[in-house]
Amino acid sequence: MSLFQFIKSKVFFKQIAIALLGLLVFVFLFLKWLNITTNHNQKIEVPNITKLTVQKAKTTLSEVDLVLKVIDSANFNPNYPPNSVIEQDPEAGDFVKENRKIYVTLNPSYYRSIEIPYKKVLRKTKRNAAAILRSAGFRLGTSPIYVNDIAKDVVRGVLHNGKRVKAGDKLPKNSIIDLVLGDGKGS
Repeated sequence: MSLFQFIKSKVFFKQIAIALLGLLVFVFLFLKWLNITTNHNQKIEVPNITKLTVQKAKTTLSEVDLVLKVIDSANFNPNYPPNSVIEQDPEAGDFVKENRKIYVTLNPSYYRSIEIPYKKVLRKTKRNAAAILRSAGFRLGTSPIYVNDIAKDVVRGVLHNGKRVKAGDKLPKNSIIDLVLGDGKGS
């Protein structure tokens, strides 16, 4: 029997029909299996866990079959409680399936400590020193302390909570620093 005759025969068409039927059954069963194993049409709304502590957030998520995963801690944000959730992904209100990981960013317990740029501000004008301290992350006190000195508004020292600060000292970011300035009346 030649190839052309085989293609025209009933046996060939019967084999093609069996193969197509088998393929259709396989696809149908595969799609049913996918619906069952992927929990098709199941939706859980992600709750809002911002401003909650890690323990409360874990409890809240476990009640709706979700999992908390801490990925990072950000810079301290005073608008959020210490050690609380600042951001979450997926966001609140999104729909997910059970056992989905909710990735969160935490607020540290306080500002991180940074070194005071003492040598950079000493013997600089008040204006330059203020710019250097602000760019480092500190705040300036509203009333500088003046000492008898020949140079007016030149930094002669740095104070924090009334105590002198030395080179190499570290303070929490956003701390208030008072400048000791010359009054311009010295000799």
